[in-house]
Amino acid sequence: MNAAAALLIAGALVQFFVGSLAYVGDTLKGKSKPNRMTFLIWAAGPFIGVAAGIAAGAAWWALLPVFVAGLGPFAIFLSSFKNPAAYWRLGVLDYTCGALALTALILWALTADPTTAIIAAILADALASFPTISKSWKYPETETGFTYFAALCNVSLGLLVTPSYTFSQIGFLVYLFIADLILTVATNRPWLRKKLGSSPD
Repeated sequence: MNAAAALLIAGALVQFFVGSLAYVGDTLKGKSKPNRMTFLIWAAGPFIGVAAGIAAGAAWWALLPVFVAGLGPFAIFLSSFKNPAAYWRLGVLDYTCGALALTALILWALTADPTTAIIAAILADALASFPTISKSWKYPETETGFTYFAALCNVSLGLLVTPSYTFSQIGFLVYLFIADLILTVATNRPWLRKKLGSSPD
């Protein structure tokens, strides 16, 4: 095992056991209220992205940040059923995004092409993100901001030590970097406003 692989494995473990499990704990307490539709698709999208990446020849260890990006949401999705108060009410936007995301995954299944799989998985993940991004911006107290920051750090590490910059290797990582950056800012907006000396909306 080379140094880059060891570094990514360590980063993935930290993200899951520190970042993701922090969200799980807050969910069980009823503090964080994950959108189940979002987190279910957030789990499926990265798993498909990893499978497609490996099929396209990407190094398995370089895809660890993507795998953990699916494992964490899956654990959070499961934990949401342990506390009736630990979920957000689904609306038209949630169901619409969920339907569009599932459609994207079905289109990939029909083509069975790794590149198409990665693109479809990114599209599905992005569509599923909209309800949680909206909720995070309006109600940041319903999310665990540290979880997204930990994910952002791990994805950044993956981009720095990736063995190649092919689409199969970094396509999902680039998307995750953008998504986690947006969610990190949205969920930590009150803290950022306080540090910058701005008054809340």
